[in-house]
Amino acid sequence: MAEASHLSAPIRVPDADLDDLRRRLHETRWPEPLPAAPWEAGVDLPTLRELCRVWADEYDWRTHEGRLNALDPVLVPVDGVELHVFRAWSGRPRAIPLLLTHGWPGSVAEFRYVIEPLVDPVPGRPAFDLVMPSLPGFGFGGKPAEPGWGTTRIADALHTLMTEELGYDRYGVAGGDWGAIVGSRLAQRHADAVIGFHTNLPLLSNHRRAWWENDPTERERAALDRWNAMDATGRAYAQLQATKPQSLGVGQTDSPAGLAAWILEKFHAWSDGGLEVFAVDDLLTNLMFYWAPRAAASSAMIYYESRLDPDGRAHPIPEVPTGVAAYPGEINAISRRWAEEHYRIAHYSEPPRGGHFAALEQPAIYAADVAEFFGALPR
Repeated sequence: MAEASHLSAPIRVPDADLDDLRRRLHETRWPEPLPAAPWEAGVDLPTLRELCRVWADEYDWRTHEGRLNALDPVLVPVDGVELHVFRAWSGRPRAIPLLLTHGWPGSVAEFRYVIEPLVDPVPGRPAFDLVMPSLPGFGFGGKPAEPGWGTTRIADALHTLMTEELGYDRYGVAGGDWGAIVGSRLAQRHADAVIGFHTNLPLLSNHRRAWWENDPTERERAALDRWNAMDATGRAYAQLQATKPQSLGVGQTDSPAGLAAWILEKFHAWSDGGLEVFAVDDLLTNLMFYWAPRAAASSAMIYYESRLDPDGRAHPIPEVPTGVAAYPGEINAISRRWAEEHYRIAHYSEPPRGGHFAALEQPAIYAADVAEFFGALPR
């Protein structure tokens, strides 16, 4: 692999920054509770206050920093941005190179529990060599200094990472949220290199009127109701981040409680079971990917740039085989026939549990589904 230009890049948050974080959390100026049911008007204030107390007084970042640094992080310059890339090797000769991509408000920390079962699988499953980059503007990597970093440019940069920088001729792609959108663009633009694309959030055109009129099944009716509910009360965040990320980012960069409120509300609303399905340390480690490197505004720019990307909302059917896992708690619920309008479906599953953060919520189910899909593909 051509890694001469890659710089070892372990995460090292200064002690002074951790002290400052604890001070800010202790000195948070809390609002009064609003007269609404828990989570109905936004984050549940008692839940947030308790989590911020743990963040300030109990959470040990150094433990998680060390675990992340064991994933051999490097900085790889691609198209003017230093990508922060975490890796996990299987050591097996026929391991499948897999680009594992996150979205917002997630991070590489989402993949904590799927790394081992993918790298060192049980007998009968394929092994993977994992490449897990922070998307440009996210986490501890580089932040774009010029406009134009929508999903198309990100997809091209990740293809360059996998081929020119890491030396893979062929590789798989898996991801949800923005990772799913970037993965779709990769599969569309670089089909000769992509073995297959696995996603838990397929990119669908809005054909809901046609879906309603085309004799929907009971499952599809429930999915359409979920889409409508999200439209009514759950998508304003995206419009804000797609239009005014700088204004929003000032408060989130200055207040860790404010950042936590914005992100944790999504983890509650988009998961299958609320915050209870996550370990508190995992939620806080994910928050650190936004707080410590001051990445709240720069990560939100993916919404802004993709709104302006002339190809960012195009929906050509990728030529590569696609695997879709339709988790019951996903925010954009789907059915197989809807997905088949947009992808060459080679694998479709309906796991019994899980939501938008599937790899973190149900890692065993997620890893098994990824392995089943890629294990059946020619390489």
